[in-house]
Amino acid sequence: MPGLFDKRSTLQKESRKEMPPTSGDPMKKEMLINVRQPEESRIGVIEDGILEELYVERNSLESCVGNIYKGRVVNIEPSIQAAFVDFGVGRNGFLHVSDVENQYFKHLIDDETEAKQKNGRRFNERSVRNKPPIQEIFRKGSEVLVQVIKEGVGSKGPTLSTYISIPGRYLVLMPGLQRVGVSRKIADDDARRKLRRQLVDLDPPPGLGFIIRTAGLERSQEDLERDLHYLIRLWKVIFQRISSTSAPVDIYQDRDMITRTIRDIFSSDIDAVWIDEPEAYERACEFMKAVLPNRVDRIHHYAGQESIFHKYLIEEEISRIQNRTVPLKGGGSIVIDQTEALVAIDVNSGNFRIDDDAEETSYQVNLRAADEVARQIRLRDMGGVIVIDFIDMRDEKHRRGVERALRNAMLRDRARSKVLRISPFGLIEMTRQRIRPSLRRSIYRDCPCCNGTGLVKTAESAAIEIMRALITAASREGIEHLTVEVDHEVADYLSNRKRREINAIEDKCQLAISIRARTDVTPNHIVIDAKDAAGHQFRIPIPGDSQSGR
Repeated sequence: MPGLFDKRSTLQKESRKEMPPTSGDPMKKEMLINVRQPEESRIGVIEDGILEELYVERNSLESCVGNIYKGRVVNIEPSIQAAFVDFGVGRNGFLHVSDVENQYFKHLIDDETEAKQKNGRRFNERSVRNKPPIQEIFRKGSEVLVQVIKEGVGSKGPTLSTYISIPGRYLVLMPGLQRVGVSRKIADDDARRKLRRQLVDLDPPPGLGFIIRTAGLERSQEDLERDLHYLIRLWKVIFQRISSTSAPVDIYQDRDMITRTIRDIFSSDIDAVWIDEPEAYERACEFMKAVLPNRVDRIHHYAGQESIFHKYLIEEEISRIQNRTVPLKGGGSIVIDQTEALVAIDVNSGNFRIDDDAEETSYQVNLRAADEVARQIRLRDMGGVIVIDFIDMRDEKHRRGVERALRNAMLRDRARSKVLRISPFGLIEMTRQRIRPSLRRSIYRDCPCCNGTGLVKTAESAAIEIMRALITAASREGIEHLTVEVDHEVADYLSNRKRREINAIEDKCQLAISIRARTDVTPNHIVIDAKDAAGHQFRIPIPGDSQSGR
């Protein structure tokens, strides 16, 4: 593997000679935006030639995360404390009582009790214990302002919240917050105090809440003020639309993927942004002129004929992004198995060895695996519960070191996550925020042959099942002819290995059995048609086989 990485770095350096330099120093971090195909937009962030972040959006699967709607409650389920809201996109959204802002039930709470809870620091607007039942908050037909916080997955509709947030470049407007705050990702206490003072000095209007994002660090007061005024103007337009329209209707749509990603991801350490489509390039330049005019020179149009992802030699890596096994540099690998709600990741040492020292070998492989696991989670956009089975280590210092390595690697992830300590079984459990379906669900579909299991029956197994079905069907009265339609490999097995048994059934039951081989069906395709003495034809059901007739 080291040779592969070295070769890739050399090729990437050579390929970039044709690119205009943005500065005298070699580029280390770049953002590549590929939108030449109108059906799909792709954005990749590379560091030292390695793909670190990937965002893919299909126009056919348009995302509504971040959009604000005025919806209408169509059903209330007290058993799960949730309401289903029609917000005009065709699928009803799921609104849990924990995502209902207190303005919707403030009149139901006793003022004295509420004040006592707040003074005792036990009041939490998002806590279910402090809220009335959802059937008391809403009625069928109630109008409610909601924001989509998670895309629907499978048969589940989108998840909604009444806690509205509108992001700017440096600030986030939260109308229901009614106070100023600082992003939790900013851990330094001095920086938090300084940012809070800056925001208070801007004198935001009463009744609106604002939070400073991590991008607001080291920004001037003028930059923050410009963003504040932009968000205030935007909220006035939104509020006017809320007052003048009836549900269900869309109130506010987040920006397109390109400007949204630049807004949320672009930082001073990104040396260049390359965009391969002229109109998208112009839109990005206009957006940068509005929010970061001194960084417009970092936006570049890529006019080459070759795909920009091919130019940077990351197309092949993207094609391998859903491989079950991922090799580690220097040896070892990780194996990723993904289900709808759970991801299992197994770490293997492979041929990696350190001086016949099993403990040190395990520790070094686990450290490499921790970085790669965090990277794969970002690239594949996996969410929910993730369980990582690291190689067993006896030394407590090594166990804590792997925990720290994984937590540090997850710090750069923009989705919220929580990493627990290594269990006595050597497992680390973690959760990661799921906003939209994973990249796997967006690009792939379940295999029609195996229904997504990755397994099909062998020819022998299918033949045994067919023989049982033939014996059952032949025992019926009046049947003169049975036709078995199967995959050609199964047909060969039946004709060669089961011919004697089939002849025995024909002699015993006084009927004829024909085998029809097909090459255009799945390996598990089984169809048995019967014909009786009166000439009537009908199909024999195959018990427990959901793939019959396909």
